This record gives sequence, C-alpha cells and structure tokens, in this order.
Amino acid sequence: MKPSLAFGTRCIAPSILAGNHANLSSGLREIESAGARWVHIDIMDGHFVPNLTFGPKTVEDIRADTPLFLDVHLMLEAPHRHVQAFLDAGANLVSIHVEPEYDIESTLRQIREAGVHAGIVLNPDTAVSAVLPFLDHVDLVLQMTVFPGFGGQSFIESTLPNLRKLQQLRRERNLPFRIEVDGGIDLQTLKLVREAGADTFVSGSAFFKSPDKRSFVSTFET
Repeated sequence: MKPSLAFGTRCIAPSILAGNHANLSSGLREIESAGARWVHIDIMDGHFVPNLTFGPKTVEDIRADTPLFLDVHLMLEAPHRHVQAFLDAGANLVSIHVEPEYDIESTLRQIREAGVHAGIVLNPDTAVSAVLPFLDHVDLVLQMTVFPGFGGQSFIESTLPNLRKLQQLRRERNLPFRIEVDGGIDLQTLKLVREAGADTFVSGSAFFKSPDKRSFVSTFET
C-alpha cells in the first residue's frame, strides 16, 4: 500500500540535489535527523532542462538507504519512456511536467496503477489552465518557483498568482491534491508561498546551509 500523503498537513521535502553528491548517505542522514519525512530527488536529462543529475539506480540506492518518502521529480523530455524505471526503483511519488508533448493522462495512470502517488508540474511561465485536465488524476501539483535545471536560484514572485489559483481550484472542486513549490524556498519566501496556498515545500540550498536544521524543518511544518 502506498504511504499516505497526510493531506491537510504541511511538509518540507529537502532536495538531495543540494547535498554532497559524493556522499548522498550523509545528506539523507541530515534530512532524517532534522525530523523531515520526505526527500526530493530531481531527475534531469540534459534535454528538457540544461543539466544532468540522477538516474533510476541512484533512486534505487537511496530507497535502500532511507525510510524517507521519496518525492521524485522527473524533468525529462520524454518521461513516459522512463517512468517505469523510477517506479521500479522505489519512488513513493513521481511528478511529471505538463510542458513536453506526450500522453500525460496515460503516464499518470501508469504511475497510480503501480501504487505510487502521481504529481503534475508547472514551470513558472506555464498557465494553470495547462493542468486543469489532470487535476482529478493527481495527488500533488508542483509549481516551479524558478526555471528548472539548477539549484540555488532566486525565487520568482510572479508565480504566486498560480498558487492562489491552484488553491482556489482545490477548494472549488473539493480535490485533495497537495500544492508543492520548488525553487528559492527559504525562511523568507516561506511566508509568501504558504499564504498563497502551498503546503509542501522543496528546499535545497537553504536547508543544507541552515545551522539548525531541526528548527528549520519545524518552522516549515508548523
């Protein structure tokens, strides 16, 4: 049975992309000891985004190394061709972008039929209308608050109206999907995105640079 997303609660998902790639286990231990329950894993293909990161084997090894909820974000030009490998690797949640041309509904169905939570992702310049056909088929909507590809970027404040619209749609349709944000999320931008409707927060550089990670996590989740 897939683990519960505990709708109605706030959750931080520290991004292992900002950790030490030569020792991912140390980053996972930092996340665990801080009291976080999720880890965000960015998968980049060098085509949809201008960077390369992790593959299915890395996710499989992370799965064997931690009890954390694996929040896997596929930044791929053709996610439908690779999604099964990440399902097999042990992801708990797989999120796919709305921008590339492929059968999105079928790919979301594949994820959910595998007993894994499904998410849909919007880039900062993508209208919320692009995800409307899929809201009944997802457990989470991820609003990128930077353009994907590299960590450590500055938060794009013009994404806030999208978050408010997603929150409005969630209420109007009485749907239980979580609203996640990723990019430039720190203690300063947290207030903005929470007020706009986000309940799930990806934080990379800010988390790993925090001198008191347990307090950092507590601030995000209370």
